[in-house]
Amino acid sequence: MMKPLLIQGGRIIDPSRGIDETGSLLITEGKISRLGRGEIAPPEPGCDTLHAPGLIVCPGFVDLHCHLRQPGFEDKETIATGSQSAARGGFTTICCMPNTSPPLDSRATIDYVKSTAASEGVVRILPIGCISKGREGEELAPMSELASAGVIAYSDDGNPVLNSNLMRQALDCSRGLGLPIIDHSEDTILSEGGLMNEGIISTRLGLRGIPAAAEEIMIARDLILAQLTEARLHIAHVSTEGSVDLIRRGKEKGIKVTAEVTPHHLTLTEEKVIGYNTNAKVNPPLRTKRDTQALIQGLKENVIDAIATDHAPHTEADKLVDFALAAFGISGFETALGSLLSLVHNGQLTLNTLISKLTCAPAKIIGNKYGRLGSLEVGVSADVTIFDPDMEWIVDTGTFASKGKNTPLAGSRLKGRVMATISRGKLVYKDGCVTIKRGV
Repeated sequence: MMKPLLIQGGRIIDPSRGIDETGSLLITEGKISRLGRGEIAPPEPGCDTLHAPGLIVCPGFVDLHCHLRQPGFEDKETIATGSQSAARGGFTTICCMPNTSPPLDSRATIDYVKSTAASEGVVRILPIGCISKGREGEELAPMSELASAGVIAYSDDGNPVLNSNLMRQALDCSRGLGLPIIDHSEDTILSEGGLMNEGIISTRLGLRGIPAAAEEIMIARDLILAQLTEARLHIAHVSTEGSVDLIRRGKEKGIKVTAEVTPHHLTLTEEKVIGYNTNAKVNPPLRTKRDTQALIQGLKENVIDAIATDHAPHTEADKLVDFALAAFGISGFETALGSLLSLVHNGQLTLNTLISKLTCAPAKIIGNKYGRLGSLEVGVSADVTIFDPDMEWIVDTGTFASKGKNTPLAGSRLKGRVMATISRGKLVYKDGCVTIKRGV
């Protein structure tokens, strides 16, 4: 039996229900049992109380796109360390990509991830299955088998599906199964050998560039195929102005397309690569200021539906090498909120919009198979994130729960920090600044 937990006096924001008010929230037996304005009396003497004046209380964040590396790459991350890192970032539901070893292209591998998550994970972990066997782009994975095993979508993330006919088949099959295809949009012929965004800075640094067209060509193709098949298409890690325009036009045509953007593509530019900073090497690459502004506008217009971390942890050995040899990826769970809140503090996004893009919007893409995610509705699983939007802190990767310390934000000052995370009614992370009065 879980002890009841009363969260008193926080600013409760739940975009799924249009709530933004100071009040209290009661968690009983792992579910939200009461929510209302002002303070409420503890239901029993044994109730714990977390006082939250000045803090935001919102639904737990939902991440559609992360890499937990297990099985096969446990030196980079494990399901245990990745879920702990997610909890520190305020995420209570995370969807893990299938580029593991072996890849998640069979019931056995999906069952392994689910059983390991149940025994070692501290947040809800939902697996994404492969589109093709081995992520090799030659033959469809057993999509029906993967659906029955419990995947929430299909993707060959890290690899695009270059074969247009295979992508058409995948979309056709996914439509019948009621699950989306998550598209890694990259024309690898155009991007081959590329290390960063193609432009003035890549030329100055003498690094081969990845043109925006490499992303946009594949998005255009897959929008056409989604229209042909009437299937659900989700575009991962959108990074260019042209991609936003394509997705906007696709939605206007009634194509069943959704899209996500990462915190680093919203808040950082290609200038972070100057000095050959391998921690800023990511695929798709950091783009220009014009692209970041288009991505922010796409969020505001709901052209881009959700924010997803693309948490991609690596070892020091993966990054402390020549830029051309360094792995692509940024470890993103623990800095996501702090970096994103910069867009609120500078007036580019409202706090409610940001929270919606981290909660109810990605939850809508997943659907209700796992309950009502991204909401503080009474009766649903108590997934709650509590954060201080104004607390300033220095990013110290030595304190990360993630094995991956690879972030270009190391040493940066961020404003906004997660104070506590509650997953399925259990307190899975608490900052040292937060006190809980224990009931007796």
